[in-house]
Amino acid sequence: MNSSAPLRKPALQDAAFLSDVKASARDDGRFRLWWLGQSGFLLAWKDSFALLDPYLSDSLTKKYEGTDKPHVRIAERVVDPAALDFIDVTTSSHGHTDHQDPETLRALVHANPGMPLVVPAATVALCCERAGLPESRLTPIDEGLTREIGPFAITAVASAHETLEYDEKGACKFLGYVLRFGGWTIYHAGDTVDYPGLAERLGGFGVDVALLPINGRGRGVPGNLSAAEGPHLARRMGARVAIPCHYDMFEFNTGDPAEFGDAAAACRQPCVILGVGGRYESLRR
Repeated sequence: MNSSAPLRKPALQDAAFLSDVKASARDDGRFRLWWLGQSGFLLAWKDSFALLDPYLSDSLTKKYEGTDKPHVRIAERVVDPAALDFIDVTTSSHGHTDHQDPETLRALVHANPGMPLVVPAATVALCCERAGLPESRLTPIDEGLTREIGPFAITAVASAHETLEYDEKGACKFLGYVLRFGGWTIYHAGDTVDYPGLAERLGGFGVDVALLPINGRGRGVPGNLSAAEGPHLARRMGARVAIPCHYDMFEFNTGDPAEFGDAAAACRQPCVILGVGGRYESLRR
């Protein structure tokens, strides 16, 4: 049954969002991040833009309407993906639709001919079908590998969506990405729980910002970090700032950012909590 509550308005949306993004394209030593909802982020560095796990449609709401797993939205969409015609690279961390969405990807591909699409090697066939692209147009990656696209060096780190999983060829099904550019480093976790060795592996990168899911476990949903666990992983990897995500999209599958903030304060982990459509701006370096 659909909720009758009004959807939350993004902090920035449509024309206002695009205006803010385009105004950020300047060489001032800073980078900017906008949270697009769920695990989606837009990264701006100078005049280059990377999209991480964008979900900018209502495909899941339509797919599950009338079923026992309704995906009732909480927040409105930030922006039409067709309007994002300036993207230099898009990444997908795994094959779940809220991280590799056919409607979003097809609109992005149409708006950005030739745009590299970085995907786990384990999901290449699936992503070809979803994005409507031949395999030659994808940039496959697996754990431990790095792809350099424009100013971004993108390194894949295994994620454990409950457990570490591999396909029949030994390719990791769930990935996180470390993006390095201009002396900065961002870790985008995709979907993951903490697992032995993850914090130590990430500690070697000198992470400036960790983007971490906080919707937790249970309710028939595969596991992610909880709001209380996220700051502790960020602290152990040495992240300078932690930003929570993967909440406030669907009624059944969310987390509490206030709990994240409390846990961060308790373990002395600096954090920033964004609203959907909100912007994070780094310091100068």
